[in-house]
Amino acid sequence: MKAYNLHNVGDLRYEDVPMPECKPGWVIVQVKAAGICSSDVPRVFTKGTYHFPTVPGHEFSGIVHSVADDSDRHLVGKHVGVFPLIPCRNCKPCSDKHYEMCEHYDYIGSRRDGAFAEYVAVPVWNLIEIPESMPFEVAAMLEPFSVALHAIKFGNVTAHDNIAIIGTGMIGLAAGLWARKTGAKHVTVIGRNEDKRNMVEHCQLAYSIGLNSEDQDKYDFVLEAVGTPDAVEMAINATKRGGRLVLMGNPSGDIPLKQSVYWKILRKQLKITGTWNSSYDGNNPSDWTDAVQTLSNIDAASLITHRFNQEKLIDGLELMRKHKEPYCKVMTLWNV
Repeated sequence: MKAYNLHNVGDLRYEDVPMPECKPGWVIVQVKAAGICSSDVPRVFTKGTYHFPTVPGHEFSGIVHSVADDSDRHLVGKHVGVFPLIPCRNCKPCSDKHYEMCEHYDYIGSRRDGAFAEYVAVPVWNLIEIPESMPFEVAAMLEPFSVALHAIKFGNVTAHDNIAIIGTGMIGLAAGLWARKTGAKHVTVIGRNEDKRNMVEHCQLAYSIGLNSEDQDKYDFVLEAVGTPDAVEMAINATKRGGRLVLMGNPSGDIPLKQSVYWKILRKQLKITGTWNSSYDGNNPSDWTDAVQTLSNIDAASLITHRFNQEKLIDGLELMRKHKEPYCKVMTLWNV
């Protein structure tokens, strides 16, 4: 089969690789769509994966191609999304079903081979069946939509809230859509320039460039979805006294805080929460089951700004790395 194999930092090769092993309790999924996450860019070009070679890719959907166990034979041909985190099931968070906080997890696309390939091995538990009417490219966005929903839930959003989302990436916009669906009074996405205005306003969300002086101490709930010192400082400044701040952005380095900014946390008595990944528990209620239901009823495909066939995946990575054009979700299509 064909796959993008990362042999070293910056050395991603589209090449023939063996079909993945299908162990007991696992299935082989034929990949139909795989999104390029912003985390895939440093993973390929600067940071690397946990070992080499590794096939990246963790946002994907497809069709169950084959199974290891006869008891799972009914899954063959099913359309599925995939929760990419594989929990250990033995640690304290796993015993409490907080699998996203597993202390010894495996992960498709960074710790083991992922979905930038024609086929990928997946535990049966990690499969979530999707309606056959749902396009695969939409189902491939279940992961970022679930991560965004997880953050909105942590924010305890209510219909009366005035909300700011700092960050115009896929997860930031998805969080804005979730906040609006929750019934929030007003949702503003804060970006750095005009490039994303049309995209944000197409989602029927307000858009602001930076934080104006009149917008400081304004928002009941702020979600930080960038992971830079400037974005965290902006989030603290934007949150009103006694307000709620959820930090979600994945940092690429240290996040230092000036004393004057730290004082604002204390003096405004902010309620600050961190969030990580998303909740999932097979077919039991979770962020993922909520996302499947919602993505069936909204125009999620409008967030896909670029599509590349599997042979052109590196073009998508380069577009994102060099910011050649404004983008939201860059999607790759497989086995078409």
